[in-house]
Amino acid sequence: MFLYLLDLAGVAVFSISGVLAARDRGLDLIGVIVVAAITAIGGGTLRDLLLDRHPIFWVTDASYLTVIIVSAVMTIIYVRKWPPPGVILLVADALGLALFALSGAQYAEAAQCPPLIIIIMGTMTGVMGGIIRDVITARVPLILQREIYATAAIAGISVYLLLQAIDVPRVVSFGGGMVTVVVLRLIAIRWNLHLPVFRNRE
Repeated sequence: MFLYLLDLAGVAVFSISGVLAARDRGLDLIGVIVVAAITAIGGGTLRDLLLDRHPIFWVTDASYLTVIIVSAVMTIIYVRKWPPPGVILLVADALGLALFALSGAQYAEAAQCPPLIIIIMGTMTGVMGGIIRDVITARVPLILQREIYATAAIAGISVYLLLQAIDVPRVVSFGGGMVTVVVLRLIAIRWNLHLPVFRNRE
């Protein structure tokens, strides 16, 4: 139930980030909801396909699509009256990244995957929806902009696994991993930190 509720929370947050990314792209209501849905369930869908989890989580549980639609419509109504600051998209994305990365890691952990695969699956769950969202809305994906994005997800999942390895309670481990992801993303946003670029020496 805990993992399920976290999944729904991640879907809601990423749905909001999808709406915020699509709001200035001239899309109609259906188009915005489609972007929100792809953002919210894209990473989890790919995760389930690779882990051979069938049926896909949102196919048998309409709660996911309900949360997406309600979150998207409420966000649309809100931003029409109170346009949010531009940084809100990045903050919402950071929260969605943390929730999805850690919940994705737990699904891989439940499938008894080795630690490296858990990190890969969790990171993919966290970043893939945002990548698809940015491509659809004609933005350069954050993961390709030297952003501390996938790196934050990897770090958060690693912290979670390390805390689990020393028998820290799961809820505390999960919280530590989430805080790591969010703090790294927000620090990178606040101080405009980037990963180094490797160039050939002339």
